[in-house]
Formats: sequence, structure tokens, C-alpha cells
Amino acid sequence: MLTVAEKSARRFSRETPLGRTRRARKIGRILAEAHPDAGCELDFATPFQLLVATVLSAQTTDVRVNEVTPALFAAYPDARALAAADLPAVEEIIRPTGFFRAKARNIVALARDLVEDHDGEVPADLGALVALPGTGRKTALVVLGNAFGVPGLTVDTHVGRLSRRLGLTAQTDPVAVEREVAALYPARDLTMLSHRLIFHGRRICHARTPACGACPLARQCPSFGTGEPDPERAQTIVRTETAVQAAAARRSASTRGGES
Repeated sequence: MLTVAEKSARRFSRETPLGRTRRARKIGRILAEAHPDAGCELDFATPFQLLVATVLSAQTTDVRVNEVTPALFAAYPDARALAAADLPAVEEIIRPTGFFRAKARNIVALARDLVEDHDGEVPADLGALVALPGTGRKTALVVLGNAFGVPGLTVDTHVGRLSRRLGLTAQTDPVAVEREVAALYPARDLTMLSHRLIFHGRRICHARTPACGACPLARQCPSFGTGEPDPERAQTIVRTETAVQAAAARRSASTRGGES
């Protein structure tokens, strides 16, 4: 007897390329309805701040980065200030993000490159961004999409995992995932698609035990049944907010408490 997951996989086993594109577009519409609050969870006010915050986010959480960047940007508000920074002082500020020595070297070096090669401004160009120290393709796409409105699919662990579970690609290399999934959508949708997949991965389609029975994508998913298929039990493992949103709510409550 087939399991729930095997039955789900069989439903989509003969899907045509056109069928996959139509299903992908429907997935995009459902995600937009399910996660209207999706967006970049790194706090930033300028492209420079987003670039630095994204470099710092490697191997740590957005929550932790958002905790250290206010002090960092108060001390070094732009590329020229950071380019002239004392490295040990930068290391001390960003220490909580982990790998702080390498990260400090990278952000100071990229600030110097910005000053020397781009008049202190962050370029809105993929090739120029990936040439900066500590700035790979994923970081560049985050900056382009969220600071400059240049659309692109940012493939982090959540986006890669969900893209494979949803049967949008079988690739594991992030660049290959980006290429295949991006081809299914209009370019204008790609930045928000990234955010919505990340939110969905954090809230419902967890790495270990996805809440399949509570998932709005259940009928579109060839991996339905990989996790908990029962709606009531699945609902108990749904996270109603991301860690960044929870941290923001705690900060807001603390501020209100201090004002009273």
C-alpha cells in the first residue's frame, strides 16, 4: 500500500514542463496570499547597510545581525567611515555574529573597495558586487533585489529545500536551482518569491518535520505527506511568526514598557 508521500509523488510523476510552469505560478499566488508580510528581515536604511548586514548574516541569524548593526552603523555610517576603521574595534562590535575576525576583514575591505572603485557607493551591478570581498552571488542578489529593486531569486537553504520539495527543480547547486526556478516565473516576481519561500520554510515547511496538513500548498506539492499530514496535529507545529518578527515584537513591548 502506498504511503501518503508516495501517492503525492505519483500525482506529479508525469507533469509536463508547461504543467510545472502553471503549477509554479499558482504556488506563487498562494504564497503571496499566505505570507503578505514577507520581506527582508535584515534591518537597513541604505544599500551600504544592507550589503554589510548581509555579509554579516553568513553562518548566523538575522536576529543576531540586527542586534549588532545599530552599534556598527552608529560608529561607521557609510563606506568611507568603515574603510578607515580600526579592525579590532570592528571585530569587537560584530563578535556576536560569529567568525567575527574574517567578517571584520571582509566588511572593512569591501568598504575600501567601494571608496576606491565606486566613490563610496554600492554599485547596482551583479558583476561589481560579487567582486567585492565577502560578497558572493547570494549576497549580491539580496542587495540588488531589496535595495535597488533589481529582481532576482536568492537561493538560501529554505529556498533550495522548498524548491526541491515542491518539484520545481531537482538541482542541489544553488546557481542551478536559481536558474531552473527563475525560468518558471516572471522576473518581476523573483525577489518577493524568495522572501515568501523563506517565510514558508520558517513557518510551515520545516526542514525536519514539515506541517503538511496545515500547508496551503498541499494540493500543489509532490512531497505532501513527508511531514505531518493530519491537519490538527500539523497546526501544532506551525510557527505563526519568524524569529526576527518575534524579536521585533519583544523590542517594541520593551520600548512601550519603558515609556509607561
